[in-house]
Amino acid sequence: MVYKLTSLKTFILIFTIIFSISCSSSNSQIEQNIDEEIIKETPNDEVLDNEDENTEDEQQTYNSVVEEYGQLTISGNKIVDQNGSAIQLRGMSFFWSQWIGKYYNHETVKWLKDDWQCTVVRAALAVDYDGYLVHPEQEKAKIMAVIDAAIEEGIYVIIDWHDHEAEKHTEQAKAFFAEMAEKYGEYPNVIYETFNEPLDISWNEVLKPYHEAVIAEIRKYDPDNIIVCGTRNWSQNVDDVIGNKIDDANVAYTLHYYAATHKQWLRDIATSALNNNVPLFVTEFGTTQASGDESIDVEESELWWQYLDEHKISWCNWSVADKEELAAALKPGTSSTGGWSEAELTTSGKMVRDELKKKNKAYK
Repeated sequence: MVYKLTSLKTFILIFTIIFSISCSSSNSQIEQNIDEEIIKETPNDEVLDNEDENTEDEQQTYNSVVEEYGQLTISGNKIVDQNGSAIQLRGMSFFWSQWIGKYYNHETVKWLKDDWQCTVVRAALAVDYDGYLVHPEQEKAKIMAVIDAAIEEGIYVIIDWHDHEAEKHTEQAKAFFAEMAEKYGEYPNVIYETFNEPLDISWNEVLKPYHEAVIAEIRKYDPDNIIVCGTRNWSQNVDDVIGNKIDDANVAYTLHYYAATHKQWLRDIATSALNNNVPLFVTEFGTTQASGDESIDVEESELWWQYLDEHKISWCNWSVADKEELAAALKPGTSSTGGWSEAELTTSGKMVRDELKKKNKAYK
């Protein structure tokens, strides 16, 4: 009896082992079959491969910078796009509209976008010196030609009240910007610059109240596009704004420099402002002395570009002009409708164009 029970136990044990092996083999085969069916029925571009998989952003293509970035806003000390990512615009500023207005046309804007790869242009409305105050409709038409072209070409455009004593022209500025905001406020392309380069006047007592008055008119029609506000002493003392910013979520502050004049000391002032959460926009700079002439400083120009890249500060170069001076991008007599050859560019023009094409993305 004992012998028979032992044999039975042995038989059961052997059967269990054989059955387990068989089941394991079957399960492996079943799993393999399932995997093969999944791969067979899944399109090649949906097979997950961590090394080859592209993100949606990498696969997405855009026809223009405005299509890609969309509505710009301010976050901390940065300008951010519609997805909240910090961005940097680079482009060109036109010259005083009343003196070299021949470039204020669609063809020039398109050429700056296509060939120079500008993502922003600045339309400098000359206010005094026989400008807007004397010929309002004539000068306004030039500005609107650039705005319309920028919107059609899908780049950003700064509407600049190009004045050194705008506090004396507050009512005219309010009326002008109200008109521009009502007409163009629905477009994310538009950036307002309410005061180009104030002189050495008080931020608290003069500049800030001026900006607030003009901003109030803009916000009646345009609640969200960015506004850039000039700062004391030719838009250099951006540190005046520390602890006393304008109460508007989408305001940045103007920093201007000319590389051969304004060096590390001005970058230190800018850094102080950034460290105190003051967003900056270089709406105008030159590679030359502050006069726009005398000499070009290549080394300081490079240092400034590195600094602006590091802090994602947007910029426009001064200027789209064929004036006989070093800061002008074009040689005298250059066509007013784009199509410029390299031989028609000045030393500064070549430097800036090279920087734009090296750093800015090319769109269709």
